[in-house]
Amino acid sequence: MSANNNPNGTDIRAILDKQRSAFLEAGPSSAAQRIELIDRAIGLLVDHEQEIIDAVAADFGHRSKDFTRVTEVLSPLMTLKQTKAQLAEWMKPESRHTDRGEAWVQYQPLGVIGIVSPWNFPVNLAFGGLAGALAAGNRVMIKPSEFTPQTSELMARMIRSVFAEEEVAVITGGPEVGQAFASQPFDHLLFTGATSIGRHVMRAAAENLVPVTLELGGKSPTIISRSADFKTAVTKVITGKMHNAGQICLAPDYVFVPEEKVAEFVATAKAVLAGFFPSLKDNPDYTSVINARHFARLQGYLAEAREAGVELIELNPAGEDFADQAHHKIAPTLLNNPGDQLKVMQDEIFGPLLPIKPYQTITEVVSYINAHPRPLGLYYFGSDADEEAYVLSRTTSGGVTLNDVIKHVGVESLPFGGVGPSGMGAYHGHDGFRAFSHARAVFRPAEGPDLMRPPYVEQVRQIVGSLIKR
Repeated sequence: MSANNNPNGTDIRAILDKQRSAFLEAGPSSAAQRIELIDRAIGLLVDHEQEIIDAVAADFGHRSKDFTRVTEVLSPLMTLKQTKAQLAEWMKPESRHTDRGEAWVQYQPLGVIGIVSPWNFPVNLAFGGLAGALAAGNRVMIKPSEFTPQTSELMARMIRSVFAEEEVAVITGGPEVGQAFASQPFDHLLFTGATSIGRHVMRAAAENLVPVTLELGGKSPTIISRSADFKTAVTKVITGKMHNAGQICLAPDYVFVPEEKVAEFVATAKAVLAGFFPSLKDNPDYTSVINARHFARLQGYLAEAREAGVELIELNPAGEDFADQAHHKIAPTLLNNPGDQLKVMQDEIFGPLLPIKPYQTITEVVSYINAHPRPLGLYYFGSDADEEAYVLSRTTSGGVTLNDVIKHVGVESLPFGGVGPSGMGAYHGHDGFRAFSHARAVFRPAEGPDLMRPPYVEQVRQIVGSLIKR
């Protein structure tokens, strides 16, 4: 179904009903059947590699083709392959301890899974959710972002070429289509996107009591300890921030730097960036901001900070003028200690701007983090084991990477998700299989007296009495 068809709620519901009927009629699928579906998805990524790269570049205006090859083709490909290799093991019943018979958990497919995927990694996040949903034996409906129309249409064509509509379907369209999609009675809904939209999605899902997994992002803090290898830490922070021009839900959103090292951080950041990006404006490896709306939002953050007297440090090695450009590129900019009242310290930045927060003690850092909404990611650089343990035990975040940024998301054996305002639920790997399955409890009792049923004869009273003790 293409965007030109302008699907409404009735159209979307018809596909959902078709998928649910096919699911019920076919019954639970075997490991071999699920692997065959996953193999089709693998084939799509391999066969359409260049088309994916070109479509994403066209939607962004400019995006590093090598970065897209890694993140939109290789990454979901590896996820699908790992899922395929392990799903037979995941499907096995799990024995649970009981001394009153036999107990186990049987993982059943839920039915029809809805996936709402975002624009920043349009193929990666659609196919990543698809991997877990297919592994669990479900039918799948995907609503990709309207901000990446060419990629969304390509995915729709790709999916149609190898999947029947009752197996996997892609629904394209604008916000009204997204609202209608989120209002459907799916058996589970996975949403990746902004916290503000996540609230609407959860509200719509609640009307049908649809369980949700929400991956919402947030302001992920980075801590550089006095015990850190400083240059290495700065290098990893800056390179991580520059991935996709900061348009990553897990991008380091602001960085805590010892107050006596702020000047060194700035100097090192300039040198690091110049080493990777000697120029920016026409550099094929430097990605542009997705569209005019987000470009204006980021410029608004800078204008407000400038008006408030915040020191802005452009990381612009060639001193290029970005006023006249074909795309929406922004020079990476450090903001030295912006106040919390500024929007750059309230909103998830999602761009190449990096506030620096000078600190004196690690306790004040932890207090600051805990005084703000719980983030999707947290990053600590340092070699002080006690301090590291203090940060890990006293803060809460969706996930953590130590002595690097973002990379925990790439470990398929770890659950990926947020906490509080940064999301709920988790998926990836085995956790994704479980998220899209129903853990059905099964119990076969052993022979023996039924303590719950009258008549309560003396023998039963004695058994109950013998069990009630410390």
